[in-house]
This record gives sequence, structure tokens and C-alpha cells, in this order.
Amino acid sequence: MLIQWRRGTVDADLQQKLTRLQANLAGIESLAVAFSGGVDSSLLLYLAHQALGERCLAVTARSCSFPQRELAAARQFCSDRGIEQLIVDSEELDIAGFADNPPERCYLCKSELFARIADVAAARGILSIAEGSNLDDEGDYRPGLRAVAECGVLSPLRAVGLDKAGVRSLSQHFGLPTADKPSFACLASRFPYGERITEAGLKRVELAEQFLLDSGLRQVRVRSHGELARIEVDAAELQRFFDADFRAQVDAALQGYGFKFVALDLAGYRTGSMNATL
Repeated sequence: MLIQWRRGTVDADLQQKLTRLQANLAGIESLAVAFSGGVDSSLLLYLAHQALGERCLAVTARSCSFPQRELAAARQFCSDRGIEQLIVDSEELDIAGFADNPPERCYLCKSELFARIADVAAARGILSIAEGSNLDDEGDYRPGLRAVAECGVLSPLRAVGLDKAGVRSLSQHFGLPTADKPSFACLASRFPYGERITEAGLKRVELAEQFLLDSGLRQVRVRSHGELARIEVDAAELQRFFDADFRAQVDAALQGYGFKFVALDLAGYRTGSMNATL
């Protein structure tokens, strides 16, 4: 059975998940949402604000691993919808052991982040904290989910069984600008485990990815292997690099940012590719 929605049709299973999600959110007294501006947290924040109004607060962490473009987009999302947002500084490089880039790096980061959000929530009298992981996140190496469990943070999308495809479908239905936004992960994920993460290295990756995005590519990762930049793009965009002039522009730009060698990954973009080294 298909249900006609304002922006197209979805199956009854997705409708049931949405209904459960809305009911779960409406049953929360007050909520601080860890909001990155990505596809998942944007849908969660939108629905939480619809359910709770002023009892919902967006909390966005600012750090050198979070590109300025993402911070600006997160701010715009909240401003356009009248959602109260608080920007907190959460500098991962100050966390003991984080810069060494161990396999549990995301656990260290999320533990710190949720501790900061908990402080904000306590000061504001907010009783619950939520984050936007979806069901697909359970199928990859995600040490950050351990921090979610240990800190008692809610995962409303996972709780009702929403995967990324469902999140995008619902985002399209509600007219959210993030519905087809490319996937994003913090810039620290561009470094192989064990390679030290520095502020300069993060900035170099941010500049390199911004150049490629400004060149018209959509789904981009610049993986940093010491002096080598390994570029991942969607398979459909690999053909851009068949053009000699474009390759020369990319090579010159990335070398200008500090890389000595620039390579294209022929396998294309895939999430969590650094986990292959584990």
C-alpha cells in the first residue's frame, strides 16, 4: 500500500516509522539535539522542533575538524526555521590521545562532545540529549556509538529503524534542503589511524576539499597519507579527471595547500574507507 504525501509517495512501513518517531519525540519533556547540519541530524532536529517547540535546543560543536561551510549551513538551517541554536567550542585536538589518531578516536571525540552538551543541558534545565545516527551506522565500525550508549544519549532515528534512504525520503517530503546533501564526516576521518592529526593537516584537507567542491564535484573526500592526497569522488564524477586541464588544476591547487603528491582513488568514494586498515 502506498500513501500519498505532500511531496510524493512512500510505502506504509516508512509512514509507520515516522509516526512512531513523532510520538517518541512528543513524549520527551525537553531535548538538546547534537546538530551537525548533516542529513540525519537535520531531520531529527526538524521533527524535534516540530514536536517540542521552544523545549528543543540545537547544539553545534565548533572545532578545526568542522569546516566553516558546514558551520555556516548549520546556522542557516536553524535561522530559517526559528530554531534556537547554541554553538559550543569542542576542540578535539585538546582531548588526551585524540591527535595520535587511535582506532577509538571517534569514541574520544563523542565522549567529549556529549559531556559538553550535558553541561549545556543541565544549565538550561533540559532533561534529554539526542543524536542523529541511523540504522546503517550499525553496519560499520562506529566507536562513537559506544559513547552514545555510555552517555545515555538518545538515538531516535535508530530507535524506529530508519536507515539513510528513509532519512533522505522523509527529508524530501518535508522539503528540507539537506535531502540530497552529500554525506559528510569530520575532517579527522581523512587520516589513516596512527597518523598524527594536526590543525595544519586538517586545514590542508579542508582547503583541498573546498577546492574540489567549488570545481563542481559533489561527493568528495581528500584522504591524507602524509605528503600524499588520495582523492575519492563518486564513480559518476571520475570522468572529470579524464580532462588534462582539470587534472593539472587539481594537482596545482593541492600542491599549493602543502601536498607533494596527488592521486585519484580508482575505486571512488566509499564511506569509512580508512577502516580497511583495521
